[in-house]
Amino acid sequence: MGKRMVFVGAGAVGGYVGGHLARAGEDVTLIDPWPDHIEQIKQHGIHLSGTQGEHTVRVKALHLHEVQRLFAQPVDIAFICTKSYDTEWATMLIKQYLAPGGFVVSLQNSINEERIANIVGWGKVVGCIASTIGVDAYQAGHVIRTVQPGGSAYTVFRVGEVHGRITSRVQELVRMLSAVDSAKATANLWGERWSKLTVNAMGNGISACTGMSSKAMIESDTARRVSIRLAGEAIRIGHALGYTLESVRGVPPEQ
Repeated sequence: MGKRMVFVGAGAVGGYVGGHLARAGEDVTLIDPWPDHIEQIKQHGIHLSGTQGEHTVRVKALHLHEVQRLFAQPVDIAFICTKSYDTEWATMLIKQYLAPGGFVVSLQNSINEERIANIVGWGKVVGCIASTIGVDAYQAGHVIRTVQPGGSAYTVFRVGEVHGRITSRVQELVRMLSAVDSAKATANLWGERWSKLTVNAMGNGISACTGMSSKAMIESDTARRVSIRLAGEAIRIGHALGYTLESVRGVPPEQ
């Protein structure tokens, strides 16, 4: 019997990854606080479009007030795909529905493993970085991908244990996520996390302050110079904390 998976947060990343896993035949349930989104999925399935083609996938979906139904079928793998500030309540929501061997995967930006561990314990936490996936919850029931799949040229999903060992559950997650895009097991979860945090720090704040798109920031000499300085600061802090950083947008962190 396959693993029972839930995605707490079924917006851009959760809806896209969960939808494609369901399309690949996995047992997936999507949970989200956006009522119209869940209702659309219940009635018509989730529509996935963009660079990986057009697909409408029938997948189980629950409103927050329906989550108690999971008592009948406990959860083997719970993906947390909310914004970072929603991590605690999302983890608390799903904690009581975990199977005895169940665990929680942070499929989020930022570094939230410790927040999750404070609720379920370190032994039930796995980290997963979605690097340059480029997805957007376009409208209720519709998620679009705007960048090309990584494929063999670029690894999108990096799955790792907090202690760095490659375990059977990490390998199983890699196998499943490979149905969505390229995936690998990493022994360097914290370095991967900090490298992704650096990428986010390079652009998110500038975009929020200026309203510029990613393309506009790259084309602006001033914005690009600020972005590079932000990357340098983030990398220096990561090194000071003892992390082994991965390349940042294809550039070695030392550079």
